[in-house]
Amino acid sequence: MKKELAALAPSDILKFNQEIAEIPDIVKLTLGEPDFNTPEHVKQAAIRSIENNESHYTNSRGLIGLRQAATNFLQQKYGLNYDPETQILVTTGATEAIYSSLTAVLNPGDRVIIPTPIFPLYIPITMLNGAKPIFVDTSENGFVLSPEKLAQAIEANKDTVKAVILNFPSNPTGVTYTRADLEKLAAVISKHDIFCISDEIYSELTYDGTHASMGAVLPEQTLVLNGVSKSHAMTGWRIGLLCGPADVISQIGKVHEFAITSATTNAQAAAQEAFENGMDDGAKMRVTYQQRRDLLLNGLAKAGFTCASPNGAFYLFAKIPATLEQDSWKFCYDLANKAKVAVIPGASFGPGGEGYVRLSYAASTADLNKAIERIQTYVDEQTV
Repeated sequence: MKKELAALAPSDILKFNQEIAEIPDIVKLTLGEPDFNTPEHVKQAAIRSIENNESHYTNSRGLIGLRQAATNFLQQKYGLNYDPETQILVTTGATEAIYSSLTAVLNPGDRVIIPTPIFPLYIPITMLNGAKPIFVDTSENGFVLSPEKLAQAIEANKDTVKAVILNFPSNPTGVTYTRADLEKLAAVISKHDIFCISDEIYSELTYDGTHASMGAVLPEQTLVLNGVSKSHAMTGWRIGLLCGPADVISQIGKVHEFAITSATTNAQAAAQEAFENGMDDGAKMRVTYQQRRDLLLNGLAKAGFTCASPNGAFYLFAKIPATLEQDSWKFCYDLANKAKVAVIPGASFGPGGEGYVRLSYAASTADLNKAIERIQTYVDEQTV
């Protein structure tokens, strides 16, 4: 058994979600799963693909029509300029893009700078490749990685840093970066021979202003991750994108090919339709998500929670009131059992997350109202 794998525990978020699912009448604000259906025109494209017997392997990098449609989408939305032949890889979700990119670029002993709190998956994949995560706690900086903190982390680890991870709009905080923020980080990264792996899967769920991509700021060192999971409510279709310099994508493509050969053909057809004829499908969902965000923000504020400034994705990262249990795991189990509301412990997202909880508002308005009412009652009844 690989020693790095044996040292890792299964996802504590998934474990917690499974455990509390057994509680009757529980309201789950846990996983990042859109409650919208995949748009009808996208589903019909998949049906046509099946009816046309498109049931064979595609090019390992993905259907060229999909890559061309994705190229156009990314250019029109975010000003990104990629060659669909050489600079885009179709992956089985953003998860595989994370795995393949880190596996391709890391050697044992390398270090990866990971600003936290952050989506935890980057951490075990880094460790599986024999590399070491270097955590930078951003909780005192509005949950944004500052150029000063980045420079310090690179300097402290000298020539061992191979990559820095960015995830924005962020899971779990909902915080994002402006173009000016990215330019300051790029000024630091460009001085070193390192990669920026920029996970921008929530790009279409940016509420105020337009999403800025690191790929447009520092294209020669950036790998951009995106896809249709969040923008088109297609999590189960498992279609992601990995974009970057042609020579790097070529090497990552080897890992991708060894692992999965190619993404599912009819799912690729659906994703092509999403990019070609559903460019603004995400905008319709975004309006509803923003309404839900504001509803939950107001309800939590009345109950004594403070939140990071959420300008994207569909999560709130809320500070547990000082009068309540500050151990986020104990708090979440107690909330689930007594109030029948399930949220995720902030400690799961790395340094800076303890004392917080993550709430997903990818849930119905009725469920959000019920959760707010139950949380308020719980707070009123509790003392430390």
